Amino acid sequence: MKTNLTQILTFAAALLFVLPGRAAERFNVIFILADDLGWADTTLYGHTSLYETPNLERLAKRGMVFTRAYSASPLCSPTRASILTGQTPARNGFTAPNGHVGQAILKPTVQEKGGAGNKALMTVSITRLDTNYPTLGKLFKQAGYATAHFGKWHLGPEPYSPLQHGFDVDLPHFNGPGPAGGFVAPWKFKNFDADPGESRQHIEDRMAKEAVKWMTSLPKGQPFYMNYWMFSVHAPFDAKAVLIEKYRGKIDLKNPQHSPTYAAMVESMDDAVGTLLDAVDKAGLADKTVFIFTSDNGGNMYNGIREKDRAGKEFVVEPTSNRPLRGGKATVFEGGIRVPTVISWPRVTQPGSRSDEIIQSTDYYPTLLTGLGIGVPNGHPVDGMDITPVLRGGKLSPRGIFTFFPHHPAVPDWLPPSMCVHSGDWKLIRLFHQGENGAHDYRLYNLRADLSEAHDLAKAQPDKVRELDQLIQNHIEQSKAVVPRPNPAFDPAQYNPDRIGKQPGGLKVGGDENPKAVKKGKNAQAANEE
Repeated sequence: MKTNLTQILTFAAALLFVLPGRAAERFNVIFILADDLGWADTTLYGHTSLYETPNLERLAKRGMVFTRAYSASPLCSPTRASILTGQTPARNGFTAPNGHVGQAILKPTVQEKGGAGNKALMTVSITRLDTNYPTLGKLFKQAGYATAHFGKWHLGPEPYSPLQHGFDVDLPHFNGPGPAGGFVAPWKFKNFDADPGESRQHIEDRMAKEAVKWMTSLPKGQPFYMNYWMFSVHAPFDAKAVLIEKYRGKIDLKNPQHSPTYAAMVESMDDAVGTLLDAVDKAGLADKTVFIFTSDNGGNMYNGIREKDRAGKEFVVEPTSNRPLRGGKATVFEGGIRVPTVISWPRVTQPGSRSDEIIQSTDYYPTLLTGLGIGVPNGHPVDGMDITPVLRGGKLSPRGIFTFFPHHPAVPDWLPPSMCVHSGDWKLIRLFHQGENGAHDYRLYNLRADLSEAHDLAKAQPDKVRELDQLIQNHIEQSKAVVPRPNPAFDPAQYNPDRIGKQPGGLKVGGDENPKAVKKGKNAQAANEE
């Protein structure tokens, strides 16, 4: 009876919180999305001794840290689409980071042919977020909020830019995968330069300054929704010289995180968080502003960074390490999809709290819309769940969360086209058509006992495999996902199963997740998967 009374009181409080027409209670929202920031790249979880993130610690003291938060994809564009729509990539078809390529594709398909060494034909991702979607920007604007998008978009140029998705402001109005010209000015953005007298300005310093300028220019009492979607800490890898020098003196090559450039990039990212926090406090809006901080995917472990030691000797290192998690960006192992996340919601989240509940980037859409009394539109299917009970210190009903990644870029811990489900302590990865005679193959892990995914239990736990695979199949059918098919041109003589789950080569120095696509203007996933 006591539990029932608690639930009733919690539900009543939630109803009061979202009653429409209470303009004074309409919270502002600042959604901060880091790019490629790994779960172990902040001080929130105790897995780094190099990087410094004091402003994220400040934010954490105001709200709730999530230890099991996941991006909807191990690559950026799909996760961004999931945040704006509340849908998984399986449903909306945005499965690869193709938002910047020349060809506009609005419907996913399956590739017509594949290499003879591949058992499965991959899905071809869409390249634009259709403007028919009722995105967060549109819904907040319709509800009377001022809206602005600062930073990376990567979901399509005009007519698919933030300006067509409900945002009044879009700076720097750029759709590339990383910052044009690098992080330190001079940049190569159109109509967006460094401030006068600051020829070596960092992009996050300028962006945060512009975000504050916009926020403080609004009429008093005007609620706002702001995307501050960082370029940090994506390639190309550069940073303020003074910060690189600072971390060069702290490098220990025995530490798996030992890039001074990347450490400097993390500090500039964290500085931007501090700028936004300071501005909200100064404006007297701290008790009326929701902050969400998360990352679009896990840390980058496959691009190489050229560094110099204190003696000036050059060496090449991976940007970061996601240990104790396995793998990184572009793989569905934990290192590719478990991300740092903090949510601060005044009078909802308990300051300084933590939660081990499983959440995903699809959850922000229904949580914000329901919590702020806007409501999820009728006829728009949503895969996420309203996590308000968790924000209040409770738990969610049992469910599965799904990561659909029907591609196989050559990265550490490479996997064939795959899909995974998390349910409780368990995680199942389906490898499409990698078994005998076109059947699927599987990897099963108990993450409570094996966070590093070192022990595959698929053969020892066939009943659990069947149970979780049925969840995957249900989601495929409910979302009407376009899934990989068996490759009719497959040649067993060219197939090497020993490559699965292992790095197929060394570090690639420089660039972006698809340098061939950027250079040649071709389909990004094709460049990745050649």
